[in-house]
Amino acid sequence: MRLTEDFFNRNAVTVARELLGKYLVRKIADKILSAKITEVEAYKGTEDLACHASKGLTPRTRVLFGPPGRTYVYLVYGMYHCLNFVAEKDGYPAGVLIRAVDIPGGSGPGRLCRLLDVAGEHNDLPVDNNFIWVEDRGGLVRSSQVTTTKRIGVEYAGVWADKPWRFVLSR
Repeated sequence: MRLTEDFFNRNAVTVARELLGKYLVRKIADKILSAKITEVEAYKGTEDLACHASKGLTPRTRVLFGPPGRTYVYLVYGMYHCLNFVAEKDGYPAGVLIRAVDIPGGSGPGRLCRLLDVAGEHNDLPVDNNFIWVEDRGGLVRSSQVTTTKRIGVEYAGVWADKPWRFVLSR
């Protein structure tokens, strides 16, 4: 079952945790690719200095301020795309970064976007698009399978770097 806007219209930390075990699905031409989501990070509000929205409403961040469930795809280091889904209510900037999916050899946010051919043209797609979406296939994720840590690579964000908003699903 595809996730709807209602799933994402909740606290970004809750959405992040509950995305674990769901499936990221990508349609490329006549092929459907899918992989289990195994690592995510939540970002929320203009006060969260690790969140892109901390810089305010800009052309880059406007998607984060929009309705929940939309894709937020951006380029980091001038070479890697990262995929996020907007969370929380329309007008409040929050999102969940998909850091990894269960694929052979592992993945990071840039690698999964390369493997699934996710790029800038996939930014700001509604949750019901036909290119990339998330499905709940009924798998149960137990608390004992989830590791909660601080987010990665956001040391510049001061106390916000220590927020336990990264969730990793063990195999």
